[in-house]
Amino acid sequence: MSVDVITFGCRLNITESEAIRRTAGALDDTVVVNTCAVTAEAVRQARQSIRRLKRERPDARIVATGCAAQIEPETFAAMPEVARVVGNAEKLEPQTWDDERCMAVGDIMAVKRRVGHTVDGIEGHTRAFLQVQNGCDHRCTFCIIPFGRGNSRSLPMDEVVAQARRLAGRGHRELVLTGVDITSYGADLAGAPQLGALVKCILREIPELARLRLSSIDSVEADADLLDALASEPRLMPHLHLSLQSGDDLVLRRMKRRHTREQAIAFCNEVRRLRPDMAFGADLIAGFPTETEDMFARSLDLVDECGLAQLHVFPFSPRPGTPAARMPQVPRDAVKERARRLRDKGEAALRAHLDLQVGERRLVLAERGGVGHTEQFTAVRLAAPVAPGTILDLAMAGHDGRQLLAS
Repeated sequence: MSVDVITFGCRLNITESEAIRRTAGALDDTVVVNTCAVTAEAVRQARQSIRRLKRERPDARIVATGCAAQIEPETFAAMPEVARVVGNAEKLEPQTWDDERCMAVGDIMAVKRRVGHTVDGIEGHTRAFLQVQNGCDHRCTFCIIPFGRGNSRSLPMDEVVAQARRLAGRGHRELVLTGVDITSYGADLAGAPQLGALVKCILREIPELARLRLSSIDSVEADADLLDALASEPRLMPHLHLSLQSGDDLVLRRMKRRHTREQAIAFCNEVRRLRPDMAFGADLIAGFPTETEDMFARSLDLVDECGLAQLHVFPFSPRPGTPAARMPQVPRDAVKERARRLRDKGEAALRAHLDLQVGERRLVLAERGGVGHTEQFTAVRLAAPVAPGTILDLAMAGHDGRQLLAS
């Protein structure tokens, strides 16, 4: 029996939690909480979960790890419910789970080791996640994650292909490439191969893989090979989730982002020209410091101008130690109100996207629970139970505002 792991945050954490289960082995009455630090709320939720766990399982030994534990080890070590704090690099090392140190958190910025842990599948997930990169070399003013993940490190292409081949061989029809900043893939490798070359290599070397998908990307770093693959490779799924964050150029500069509003719109238009069935999602922050109502309105307008179908909306959350936390803050009630309006805009955009799908036929990857996803990553409620991993050609009969309904 493997150790219990509770996961917060991104797909990368989901993948690493599965690696922890396999690396740590069986630990008596131990629960590992793999935390997230992307917002202050994420840290609060992790701490709240730890307290609740201890009330429910008073004899359990709780280990805190993940980004929040890496960035704020003393905070978690001071919690009476926590027996150990383990860093993001240490959590994947087998020897970490053999010792009893209360604090096993090293300097993440000094880590040079490539990502390399592999998992053959994730419990509860039909698609397989493959980590190809970790860390980030950029320093956006709102983001604390580089201090939880370290600098960018990439998995060599031959190792990526070997892992992808094994996952396909185990029956996974769809593979998702994950990382902290996957469009920076390869900059630290010999010859500096880019993400597009990696994508083409996977599809060329593993013809039995039915679907390849990318996690969140930074559009300004998308290389020519990646665009060519989107245009010419039907097995590369027509869905991109973009790290846009704002639709106003001054806010983008204050965020220290590397793209402009015009570049974001031009990227979406060009990709849609290359791949007309492309669907876009995006991360957007509401209420960034100094954001005025006019600046916020440009983020609302960006949803239409980029043709976004799905939004991940983040009310700005000041993270201690980041430059944005020292900037003039927008009042909290205004932040919450703007986030609500942006979510409303996202719901309307999703409904418009769903409207366009009704009456069409879509290839749907069946998943657990009677649901699936189209190639554009639109959720579908299936009419009848189907074995997870089956790809079906289905007519879309309607929608409920959140997901398509298959006939």
